Amino acid sequence: MKNPVLKLLWLVYIICVWYPLGIIATILCAVTTWVGCTLGSDRVWGFYPGMIWSRFMCILAWCRVSVKGLENIRKGQSYVFASNHTSIYDVFLIYGYIGVPFKWIMKKEIETWPFIGWACKAAGFLFINRQKGREAFNTLQAAKGVFTGGVSLVVFPEGTRTRDGEIAKFKRGAFEIAKAVELPIIPMRIDGGFQVMPHDKFYPIPGRLHLTILPEVEFHPVDHDDEIVQIEKIRELIVNS
Repeated sequence: MKNPVLKLLWLVYIICVWYPLGIIATILCAVTTWVGCTLGSDRVWGFYPGMIWSRFMCILAWCRVSVKGLENIRKGQSYVFASNHTSIYDVFLIYGYIGVPFKWIMKKEIETWPFIGWACKAAGFLFINRQKGREAFNTLQAAKGVFTGGVSLVVFPEGTRTRDGEIAKFKRGAFEIAKAVELPIIPMRIDGGFQVMPHDKFYPIPGRLHLTILPEVEFHPVDHDDEIVQIEKIRELIVNS
């Protein structure tokens, strides 16, 4: 926002509306998810409260959302969704608008967070220690049975949010996950998140978020070199979409 008056009004809105309502919505979502998953199905309660919360957070930031390619998701098929990572708002965009149940992979430390960690654990999200590759792989192997009947997994192959708005080199770890759970990959591209809330900002500005869902890709590399080639092809699909 370049207009100083609009910028001031927006900061007042952030302080008086976005932060308090966002915190309340997050706690309500976490408690609903935790209770629902404890008493019922994590397939339902681990997805729909988060979907409603995510859409609310997009509306709260005055973000216009568009999604293209939902027809590329086959009903009842589980996938590894691989997306570029532009902003924290990627989480809201994917969770709110992808339309199918899935699990996140999260760093181990989040498991102990009040409300959020409790809810994520109850929802069956996967917590891995990034510093211990073998332990992480064993966790995924043990959880392989979760990804059936349309329950998918979402990963960010860049490993972290972009610092400059460009799509960085993909790391092998996310694709090792795809091999571990033996699922096809659906590449996705997110546009607009970096403009709405880049990594060095603590609040969003109104903007447009767009999610492009590409056709599924099989991932069965025969060796290390073939794996590198296939990973780069998937990255190019996302970059050029």
